[in-house]
Amino acid sequence: METRFLRDLEVSAIGYGCMGLTHGYGAAPERSESIRLIQSAYDMGCTFFDTAESYSAGENEKLVGEGIKPFRSHIVLATKLHLSGQEENVAAAVKSHLEASLKRLGTDYVDIYYHHRIEDDNRVEEVAGAMGELIKEGKIHGWGQSQATEQQVRRANAVTPLTAIQSEFSMMERMFEKDVIPACEELGIGFVPFSPLASGFLSGKYTKEQTYAGDDVRRVISRFAPENVERNQPLLDLLHALAQEKEATPAQISLAWMLHKKDFIVPIPGMRKVARMEENFGADSVSLSEEEYRRIEEELAKITIYGNRTDKDIAKLRTMK
Repeated sequence: METRFLRDLEVSAIGYGCMGLTHGYGAAPERSESIRLIQSAYDMGCTFFDTAESYSAGENEKLVGEGIKPFRSHIVLATKLHLSGQEENVAAAVKSHLEASLKRLGTDYVDIYYHHRIEDDNRVEEVAGAMGELIKEGKIHGWGQSQATEQQVRRANAVTPLTAIQSEFSMMERMFEKDVIPACEELGIGFVPFSPLASGFLSGKYTKEQTYAGDDVRRVISRFAPENVERNQPLLDLLHALAQEKEATPAQISLAWMLHKKDFIVPIPGMRKVARMEENFGADSVSLSEEEYRRIEEELAKITIYGNRTDKDIAKLRTMK
């Protein structure tokens, strides 16, 4: 794969969001299969792997740590911490969370350490300062925020330069295009879209008759409600038409559009089958001309998107049987 830079960290143009290997989309693969998938991703040229302490209560970090062990020094590893917003000593809390993550990951440093969600807007600078100290200690090589506002990005970056912002971004969710992505471009910060295929919706493989069970987030993500699957068909029609023209798949068109948009955008789709890896990583080879890109933008502007993906909705899974 081609490579890109998240500030000064070089990564593959498409990374690997590993959350789904332990939870979030129904029954997860067997552990041995998940290890094989992680290592297959590396063999296909992926050098950017993403996890978080909150994924399966740390089990995802343990899995990813085991999977990347043979090539740890050749990849960029990202994980995230979650603060409650009630910590008396932010610096101590951040360091404590990191030490726990390093132990689970089986490594002595993390390349990008994200603040997973910003619970307390008043502590943005404190967290940024704590991250700066960890960079000086060599425990992390860079840091980032998730789902941050433009002002939070600017405030944090003024204290300790940010490496990347990881937030939801896709053809179905473009809220950060208005201010955060332009701010990242101005400040030299990378932008890492999670759910770049809208939890798989943009693959075009799901119908309104589809049902979901267990911890599958698609049970509560409103864009997968039967009526919204039907109402969003114009977007899928556009993707299928473009895919046919380019001899690609809808998922590849979605990722190629994103890659064409800015050279500091690095999506991290989640994949649980080798075939999906080959498809998604293959988007790196699907190039759009300026004319094709403009046509997509013009058509997207005519389409209304129904449904979204919110933390509040996903939280409902905890009480669902």
